[in-house]
Amino acid sequence: MEYMQAPASSSQGNILCCTCGVPIPPNPANMCVACLRTQVDISEGIPKQVTVHFCKQCERYLQPPATWVQCALESRELLALCLKKLKSSMSKVRLIDAGFLWTEPHSKRIKMKLTIQKEVMNGAILQQVFVVEFVIQSQMCDDCHRVEAKDFWKAVVQVRQKTVHKKTFYYLEQLILKHKLHQNTLNIKEIHEGIDFYYGSKQHAQKMVDFLQCTVPCRSKASQRLISHDIHSNTYNYKSTFSVEIVPVCKDNVVCLSPRLAQSLGNMGQVCVCIRVTSTIHLIDPRTLQIAEVDGNTYWRNPFNGLFNPRQLEEFIVMDIDIIRDQKLGAGAGMRSNKHALAEVWVQKTSEMNTSQQYHCRTFLGHLLNIGDLVLGFDFANSNINDEYLNKMNPHHVPDVVLIKKSYDRSRRVKRRNWKLQEMARDREGMDTDDERQYQDFLEDLEEDEALRKNVNIFRDASKIPVESDTDDDGAPCVSLAEMLEELSLTDATGGEGADMMTD
Repeated sequence: MEYMQAPASSSQGNILCCTCGVPIPPNPANMCVACLRTQVDISEGIPKQVTVHFCKQCERYLQPPATWVQCALESRELLALCLKKLKSSMSKVRLIDAGFLWTEPHSKRIKMKLTIQKEVMNGAILQQVFVVEFVIQSQMCDDCHRVEAKDFWKAVVQVRQKTVHKKTFYYLEQLILKHKLHQNTLNIKEIHEGIDFYYGSKQHAQKMVDFLQCTVPCRSKASQRLISHDIHSNTYNYKSTFSVEIVPVCKDNVVCLSPRLAQSLGNMGQVCVCIRVTSTIHLIDPRTLQIAEVDGNTYWRNPFNGLFNPRQLEEFIVMDIDIIRDQKLGAGAGMRSNKHALAEVWVQKTSEMNTSQQYHCRTFLGHLLNIGDLVLGFDFANSNINDEYLNKMNPHHVPDVVLIKKSYDRSRRVKRRNWKLQEMARDREGMDTDDERQYQDFLEDLEEDEALRKNVNIFRDASKIPVESDTDDDGAPCVSLAEMLEELSLTDATGGEGADMMTD
């Protein structure tokens, strides 16, 4: 019988710890883990309590040396910011894991659990878990200092429009709110003929100027004033001023173009009506329905002004109307409007109903007007107008009346209006009755012009009864519910407004 010898298996024996005598597997230190930790603390030199600066106004944390960053609680950004605080003291250890421990949000404490490794006696690697507490200390950032100082600013954008009506400013305000360009302002001040935007940096002001040049026809100038100069570091402190002038033409203005400009726009008539002001001036010829767009550069080369003040609008009643179906335009004519209808109308002033005086004119409102309707327009026949180009025109080419828009019952429109607009928080001396009337005119323009509504955020007014139809009882246009947005309101579980993230 043969005996098979099994191969010898090598087994590692245990040794006794040199300190406490407990059997342990062999290691370079010849000590157990418990004794090794009593002898060596690898977290030595790493602070267990660190201060983090937090701005309560803007809810940002300070990232040294001078950067303020937005971080949510227990976010990756906040974890990176806290670890950078410990980076210099952890150069001799290896970071294995890091995570947050839950703390009360209002306790102004952030606890972080760290796992580190380090090579100790004779090459032994020791791993240790410990907690670092970050104390949140309030400190106001530079941007909030400027806001609190009120008058401390580095750049100002002065927006001006030399006109009586503020329709363009109301439209511009909604564009700024939609694109959230008002968030970087230190202060917004409304003054005569314009608005001033104050900024803490020149870059933010330049961004606003670029936005204005893309949204409204305007021209701008820039200047700067030296405030201080450090000869040792060769640094200069300037205050910059940007002056933006918007073209003095608003919606529903009647203008008289120069013969050269009228010819370049497709041989259209010199007397035109401004139907919209966006990034360009939209004009229509009430005699031919020709439309044209005038940008800012073209306007400043061939300037023109409104012939009438909006307060000079008079109310007429339509006595007779005849739609012009086929009209042939001359050679070189431009585009015609497909949204309007050309018509010849006989109108009479509502203030002259006891007389037989009637006026004949052409209008682009043929698609809206019927016999007996009220319409607003300007009376050329009984007006003394001082305009360079209008005085040189052939009197036979000057219309007696230019009709602007159909008139509806304003009180009924205000009562049925179930939407509202947001407004910028700004310093102003107070809104008088004329400003309120102009604002109502702007709201009516939004109801009547669908193309203008596309660039504006319209919010549903919960206090009003919703209207399902697109037109009012008397035919006045309304904003449909599909075009309205729900206004966002942040509330907590108790139904009240949410509290600030950090409070004293």
